[in-house]
Amino acid sequence: MPLFPQHFIDDLRLQANIVQVVQEYVPLKRAGATFKGLCPFHSEKTPSFHVNPDKGFFHCFGCGVGGDVFKFLELHEKVGFQDAVRMLAQKFGLSLPEESEAGGDDAAARPDAGLREALLKVHEVAAAFFREELAGSAGARARQQLKDRAVTPETIEQLGLGFAPGSREGLKRGLLTQGFAEGLLLQSGLLVQRDNGDVIDRFRNRLMVPICRDTGSVVAFGGRSMDPDQVPKYLNSPETPIYSKGRTLYGLNLTKAGVRKLGYAVLVEGYFDFAQVFQTQAAPVVASCGTALTPQQAQLLRRFTTKVVLSYDPDAAGQSAAARSCELLVAEGFDVNVVVLDKGEDPDTFIRRKGADQYRERLRGSRPYLEYLLDQAATGLDFGHPDSQRRFLARMLAVAAHIPDAAARDQFADRIAHKARITEEVVRAQIRKAAVLRRTALTTRELGSLGQLKHAEKGLIWGLFHNTRVALDALAELDGEDLDYLAGREVFEMARSLYDGPLDLLPSALLQRLSTVNAQLVASIAATSSPPAPPLDCARALKRLRWERERGAIQREIDRLQEMGADQHGHEIDALWHRKIGLLHRIEELT
Repeated sequence: MPLFPQHFIDDLRLQANIVQVVQEYVPLKRAGATFKGLCPFHSEKTPSFHVNPDKGFFHCFGCGVGGDVFKFLELHEKVGFQDAVRMLAQKFGLSLPEESEAGGDDAAARPDAGLREALLKVHEVAAAFFREELAGSAGARARQQLKDRAVTPETIEQLGLGFAPGSREGLKRGLLTQGFAEGLLLQSGLLVQRDNGDVIDRFRNRLMVPICRDTGSVVAFGGRSMDPDQVPKYLNSPETPIYSKGRTLYGLNLTKAGVRKLGYAVLVEGYFDFAQVFQTQAAPVVASCGTALTPQQAQLLRRFTTKVVLSYDPDAAGQSAAARSCELLVAEGFDVNVVVLDKGEDPDTFIRRKGADQYRERLRGSRPYLEYLLDQAATGLDFGHPDSQRRFLARMLAVAAHIPDAAARDQFADRIAHKARITEEVVRAQIRKAAVLRRTALTTRELGSLGQLKHAEKGLIWGLFHNTRVALDALAELDGEDLDYLAGREVFEMARSLYDGPLDLLPSALLQRLSTVNAQLVASIAATSSPPAPPLDCARALKRLRWERERGAIQREIDRLQEMGADQHGHEIDALWHRKIGLLHRIEELT
């Protein structure tokens, strides 16, 4: 998919009326300078969803979601940014630039795009090589192992399974013959260089599982050992420009249509768990490939469904991974159920022993994760003792704080109260407090800060949207050191990089370039009706904050030197006093 040039995206943003786009999905009514309606991203009875046509952004005061017109389509249509650009261009009759033009202002991205295309081609050829080896005489034992695991020839073809021969350079010779450079093959991860300089195949004597993007392109491989003493049991491709383990869900390319149609996905751990569920059509399934689920994987899955049934191994490691994945999915707004199989079983062995019908029955009997967790956490506790109540409540508060929907949090609070025999009002109050603390911590962490957004930072951010030129000029008065330790540093540095661009484009351009969490935070500030403070006053307050910080550091150094002995460090102390007095004069002038 081409990378659209920035000038095209900016032109499209100017043409695209965000109110017109949103009104295709949400009835809006004018409310002063903005438009208002029921939020399409969470259930509500009182409208808290606002669209600002002048500044080109939306924000919901209920669930906190926000962004520009591209982000609205990404969230509502569950598509990526490039697809949102395509949809918007079609809506407003703009011709998409040719792939050869993709670069324009982004010319620096062209070499990366060329490298990615080359790596995709390498993986396509390698996948064909492995398939041929599996079908040939060298793959006889691998075929037998697949047969022993009840993987049918049809499934082998659908999954593109293959075999890597035991020779050190079998794949290498084939790829070099195809004209690929050795350096490119090393970048692909298909070859490795040993300490003695030899370049050999990474995968040798392994059953090969191609890993695909959700679009179907092969981007990596997983290789399973053929012999019991072969280590590691699974050898996976390294991270490359086309493959990030934490952003990929195995099998989604094959099951995404079923996930959308049936409205849920079963999440399993491994390749062969996926293979059995997939070939028996027991359920629409994806796999996390034995790794802890990441927020990026959850967001990818969210494009297709918001309901997940977890089916991990019932051993301690599997249940621990299930708990982490469940908490992450709940925090991302998913409706999560849990399947618990018999001891020693995983989806692969369960289906082979008992059949797909019994597995479907287990899926139908899956329990909501929060209910399952309540029972697990309550095991062995005597709620007649206050200590047990406190331990149980502390454990559940950590989970409840991650539930994004306030109504769902209150329902969970009622279940906690009933289970632990605690007053509902007390539990609800504790959960709301924990949720507020978590949101504060999330904002702080996502913005890479040492503290919360300060009042002056909020005022400057508000000004960037509603008084853009004045806010940019105020921001220009700040040095890089003035931004150190600020929660909003990323926002301000991004805004400064847009200083020479069109003023009317800055708000939406800023939202486009920020991370999703930061964009939502910024949109929530911009959506308030009145400015927290004038931009110039805010900039001066931030500069004064830096000087106060420096003055404090100087005073601490003076105190340290005096403790060590004023006689020996008199000159240093005098110099520091002069610096401190100078800072005090600057602070007074600003005040």
